[in-house]
Amino acid sequence: MMSLLDALAQVQDAASLKQLATATELHPSTAHRILAAMCNARFVERQDAGTYRLGIRLLELGNIVKSRINVREVALPFMQELHEKIGEAINLGARHDDEIVYLERTSSGRSLVRVVYLVGGRAPLHLTSLGKLFLAADGTQKVRDYARRTGLPGKTPHSLTTLEALEKELDKVRRHGIAYDDEEAELGLKCVAAPIHDDEGQVVAALSVSAPADRHNPEWARQVQETANAVSQALGYVHHRN
Repeated sequence: MMSLLDALAQVQDAASLKQLATATELHPSTAHRILAAMCNARFVERQDAGTYRLGIRLLELGNIVKSRINVREVALPFMQELHEKIGEAINLGARHDDEIVYLERTSSGRSLVRVVYLVGGRAPLHLTSLGKLFLAADGTQKVRDYARRTGLPGKTPHSLTTLEALEKELDKVRRHGIAYDDEEAELGLKCVAAPIHDDEGQVVAALSVSAPADRHNPEWARQVQETANAVSQALGYVHHRN
């Protein structure tokens, strides 16, 4: 049954019994019997021409699975693996209106810097590497609307508090797919973040590595991006859809 489903997933429209039997190396009578059972369960639909295609029941089940996916639960094992590799705090955040909300954090346990934003904490989008990824996904007008609504408040001398500076930064984020916080939310703390996409290609969350500035490692950009991509794939994202 699984072989037949996989074979049907490989064709654009519909496939004949002969095609499916060949692709799965099943005897035609065996393939026909299994396909008949799957048609009764609506996993497969039989066309008038005697061909088969994936059925609507799979879409129904897929939507149920999608509705039950918890980004935090999916991301946590990947976060822990990255944490073990680099030994620094890994953060998971999602957008809520004009703020980033921290959903999960693995603490390094060795930072002397006071981390303001813990799980459940919030921060303006433009002050964090996580938040910049969501702003970068917005169009120019939406970013300007955000700047007007919030006034771009700063927290340190490094904070981006003008629209011109923010737009320049977001342009870099879009080009590289990575965002940085260079002591913009807290003096002495640097972060690098990468986006997490869902199956429709939307940025639904982001991962970051945060550490004291003197421990910051440029190599983390690649590692956090690889981890975020792995989480995206687990959520059903396929890169070429972009």
